[in-house]
Amino acid sequence: MQYLPPALEALTEQFARLPGIGAKSAQRLAFYVLNLPDQEAEAFAAAILHAKGSVTRCPICQNLTEGDGPCALCASPKRDHALICVVADPKDVIAMERSGEYHGLYHVLHGVISPMNHVGPDDLRITELVSRVAVGGVEEVIMATNPDTEGETTAMYLSRLLREFGVKITRLAYGIPVGSHLEYADDATLMRALEGRQEM
Repeated sequence: MQYLPPALEALTEQFARLPGIGAKSAQRLAFYVLNLPDQEAEAFAAAILHAKGSVTRCPICQNLTEGDGPCALCASPKRDHALICVVADPKDVIAMERSGEYHGLYHVLHGVISPMNHVGPDDLRITELVSRVAVGGVEEVIMATNPDTEGETTAMYLSRLLREFGVKITRLAYGIPVGSHLEYADDATLMRALEGRQEM
C-alpha cells in the first residue's frame, strides 16, 4: 500500500540519495520542501540548476569556480605562486583558508588513491599537478591529504613523482590538537607529535 503520492515519494528518494541522509531524514526534507511557499521552492530548485550549470573546475588548480578562467585564488596577485598545497577535495581548501595562515596556491586532486574503492592515480588530477610543477616557478609543494592510509599512499606517490623536479616537498605536521590532553591521545598521534616536534 502506497502511503505517499508518487511525486512526494520520488522527491523523498532523491533526498535519500544524498550522503548522510537516511530514509527518515529524506522524508522530513521532502515534507519541508513541499511546505515551502512556491516562490521559495522555485528559488531552491533554480539554485541547484544554476550551480550545476555554472560551477566548473579551475584550469590551473582544479578547484571549483565559475566560468572558464582561473579561480579567484589562482588569479590573485597577493598569493604566493611558488607554493602549492595539495588537497583531496574542494572542502579542504575551505578548511585551509579558514585558518588564515596559508597564502599560497592549491591543487585539488578530487579524491585519493584507494585500491579498495577502485580509485587509481589516473582517476585523480595528478597529471595537471605534475604539469604545473614541470613548468617551473614552484619552490615547495605541501602534501595536505588526510593522515589515513589512502591519504598517506597518495602523498607518498606524489612525492616520488615530483622529486625529479627538484622542488621542496613537505607534509602537514600531525600531533596533539590544541586544548586536548596527552592522556587521551592514541599511540599513533603521540608518535607523529614526537616526530614533528619543534625547537622553542
